[in-house]
Amino acid sequence: MEPNDSSIMHSHCLEIAPMEVHKVIPPPHKSTLQKLKTRLKETFFPDDPLRQFKGQPLNKKWILAAQYVFPILQWGPNYSLKLFKSDIVSGLTIASLAIPQGISYANLASLPPIVGLYSSFVPPLVYAVLGSSRDLAVGPVSIASLILGSMLMQEVSPTNDPVLFLQLAFSSTFFAGLFQASLGLLRLGFIIDFLSEAILIGFMAGAAVIVSLQQLKSLLGITHFTKQMGLVPVLSSVFHNTHEWSWHTILMGFCFLVLLLVARHVSMRKPKLFWVSAGAPIVSVILSTILVFAFKAQHHGISIIGKLEEGLNPPSWNMLHFHGSHLGLVMKTGLVTGIISLTEGIAVGRTFAALKNYQVDGNKEMMAIGLMNIIGSSTSCYVTTGAFSRSAVNHNAGAKTAASNIIMSVTVMVTLLFLMPLFQYTPNVVLGAIIVTAVVGLIDIPTAYQIWKIDKYDFIVLLCAFFGVIFISVQEGLAIAVGISMFKILLQVTRPKTVILGSIPGTEIYRNLHHYKEAVMVPGFLILSVEAPINFANTNYLKERILRWIEECETQEDAKKQSSIHFLILDLSAVSAIDTTGVSLFKDLKKATENRGVELVLVNPLGEVMEKLQRADAAHDILKPDTLFLTVGEAVAALSSTMKAQSSSHG
Repeated sequence: MEPNDSSIMHSHCLEIAPMEVHKVIPPPHKSTLQKLKTRLKETFFPDDPLRQFKGQPLNKKWILAAQYVFPILQWGPNYSLKLFKSDIVSGLTIASLAIPQGISYANLASLPPIVGLYSSFVPPLVYAVLGSSRDLAVGPVSIASLILGSMLMQEVSPTNDPVLFLQLAFSSTFFAGLFQASLGLLRLGFIIDFLSEAILIGFMAGAAVIVSLQQLKSLLGITHFTKQMGLVPVLSSVFHNTHEWSWHTILMGFCFLVLLLVARHVSMRKPKLFWVSAGAPIVSVILSTILVFAFKAQHHGISIIGKLEEGLNPPSWNMLHFHGSHLGLVMKTGLVTGIISLTEGIAVGRTFAALKNYQVDGNKEMMAIGLMNIIGSSTSCYVTTGAFSRSAVNHNAGAKTAASNIIMSVTVMVTLLFLMPLFQYTPNVVLGAIIVTAVVGLIDIPTAYQIWKIDKYDFIVLLCAFFGVIFISVQEGLAIAVGISMFKILLQVTRPKTVILGSIPGTEIYRNLHHYKEAVMVPGFLILSVEAPINFANTNYLKERILRWIEECETQEDAKKQSSIHFLILDLSAVSAIDTTGVSLFKDLKKATENRGVELVLVNPLGEVMEKLQRADAAHDILKPDTLFLTVGEAVAALSSTMKAQSSSHG
């Protein structure tokens, strides 16, 4: 209750007109099995995926089933040259972005650069067959790369034991895919909804800062750099190794970073010039490679990628670890990277689906992304998902179907087979600049400001995610933010909102006294609205709160020498559910109010609530016809007439 509750509990003499009273009827009977079936359907099948099969002949059902599992069969048969022209432009455009980003993100995950290209070849092909988004461009992403690398580095060094590190990366990818596909198959997609927008905005911004700080190693040319991810260790490492800074590297890094940021700014201001930011990374790679080769810059302190293997993805199923001392680590890494990459992929897919007015099936997307990672882990790929920067370019380039992923994949295949020697002299500093430019877009200040304006608690959650990531660690920052969000939900459950209602003069409408200043209390009545389900977690609070309201109201009325409360009306219109402990609340309130000479009246109990109260109320004490009404107005009108009749008979 707000501090000024007592001050607004004032009474005006209201003339309550007689009103027709409608009978409250119990809900239609449903067996326990029917209720369970309805609850399970709404929990796991809210989209009713089988509705398209109703009334269809058997042959058509088989076709629809095949199209449901393999969405490529929906758009494939109607594919035309016109669609292909759009898709080839977008496919080649995202390939020009995917190649330098793939190499860069593999570096971020402390994996060989070639693994980033492998991960831009097989997963897009799998997604094109199984995915339901037309705009999602899949491949490695910065956040998942950072988490994968940082979590595995806690136990294994990528420099001292590169083969084991690679094996653990592929194993983590397998478990990430297994977890993602299981969520989709078991219809448990609602689990990722616990990552609210506030958490994601704070987490992404914090991760973007950490990813950018990690690039100081390549942008400054430092060789001895910390393996820790926090803000303090990274800055400490940067300023303790100033003697390693290379002015050649810094100059080249600054020039290309400015070029990339300007290109990004141009494309943001004018979306039709999407090709400027899309082509800038590959242009930077080509220019920097030519510069290094021409001036032999590798001999002047500029580190280069070095020789990359030619050829397509080698099989890697023999490298997967399903036992041994590192099993716990790869499962934990797979779980965290799986959740983060899945959340990002589905959010990106839904964003562009909304722009083009089509639906993306969340559970199908989970299975597609999961299978993509399971297959990827067996073909030398690490965790992949739908990347926002690539998908935005794909969308702006005019992609019409998932075939743009196939074209991107074919372009990467040609690169793997024939163009790998060209990347030998590519400087790491340019890869660092490409990563910084890509992650800058993850810092969403306008949305953060909007969250601050709307909900201060959500903004605190956002800050906890942000500072947790940059000062503690990526996974712990995420866990802290989720924990605080869960605490908010617990608060809402254990301390439900209850408000005191008053009559708006001249109407039959009853509204919150704090909200509507013209609303006034009705003499002899205390009308309360409970605005949450009633369960074991909040029963004691509600009982104490309601009884305290009665005390405060009676104290105030005694002071004003007005009539005391005769009726406590509980409006249950917003109480959607109740449990056995919640039922006992009404029994306890009934006893407590009777001892005070107050009658308990219930208004509009919903189906489940009324059904459970009926079962528990064998003596018909709670649900008596004269204390059960459909609306507050009817309750007040009927009970006022009763009060008048009683007072006239006593008079």
